[in-house]
Amino acid sequence: MSKQAASEHIEIDGVLLKLSRPNDTTGGWIGQREILMQLLACWLTVDASDLPLTPRLIGPPGVGKTQLAMAAAAESKLPLYIYQCTSDTRPEDLLVTPVLSQNGSIAYHASPLVTAMIRGGVCILDEGNRMNEKSWASLAPLFDQRRYVESIVAGITIPASPNFRAAVTMNQDESTFEIPDYILSRLQPTLGVGFPNKQDELAILQYHLPFAEAEMLAMTVEFLQRSHELRLDFSPRDGINMLRFALKRLAQDPEHPISRDKAWREALEHCLGEEALDLEAAAERRRRTLGGDAVPLGLADFFFDADDPLHPDRDDEDDDEL
Repeated sequence: MSKQAASEHIEIDGVLLKLSRPNDTTGGWIGQREILMQLLACWLTVDASDLPLTPRLIGPPGVGKTQLAMAAAAESKLPLYIYQCTSDTRPEDLLVTPVLSQNGSIAYHASPLVTAMIRGGVCILDEGNRMNEKSWASLAPLFDQRRYVESIVAGITIPASPNFRAAVTMNQDESTFEIPDYILSRLQPTLGVGFPNKQDELAILQYHLPFAEAEMLAMTVEFLQRSHELRLDFSPRDGINMLRFALKRLAQDPEHPISRDKAWREALEHCLGEEALDLEAAAERRRRTLGGDAVPLGLADFFFDADDPLHPDRDDEDDDEL
């Protein structure tokens, strides 16, 4: 076995495991520096007897939860592994999978999670709340003081390296499982990833689309910022995809180019749907769908948080008691 091949395998209790390759995707984190520092703090150990935390990164789809964890792994200078959770993920998928080799024997492949445990890297369990309870149960000893997993398939117990770190991303939508409390108590703290402000959102679009014209970028950022104000779920990822399509339409026929406005509006409709053409009407439909519980936005809501003492429409209970 060559040196390179040997480095891709490890033997544990007489069982040879083939390890997964690390993720080599690059990219930084733009804006919202505080939440990056909070994530990095979760992975610190302040004493020889201290253990790292495994936080939940929660937010709408497309706001960069996975990118945040990837940036934290890069700052920690640890190899990165990503496991995409789905509704049909099984415990053996998460841990060790038996594979029939060419010579007819059984080979055991370590998942990205187990490889991160062995090599002392970072594992991102992406969209963790799409995974069922049976799969989560197999990880219970990993995310408490025991820090190991048991593979029933391979018949071995695999301890985690002291350098192993993990984070779980979760989307806030209805197409997910409810994670049991005994697992949630192990996935702490909860870090909320929200929509970026105007300056950061422009920087994100410029980073991904450095070839886009300033006018097209500005139109997209204004649209996204307005959607955030109206509590709609259009994300930076939506803006990037929409703008990519618009730019491709503009470049498609140099001899008969369509106008920027037409290309942008066409991309808006086809990428985000007809409701995106009228954000105010979409916000009103959403409010009615939610049963009218959503509080209508006033001008002050664009400048103050709901609980800000300076909010002119804030009900101050303490003042009422005076």
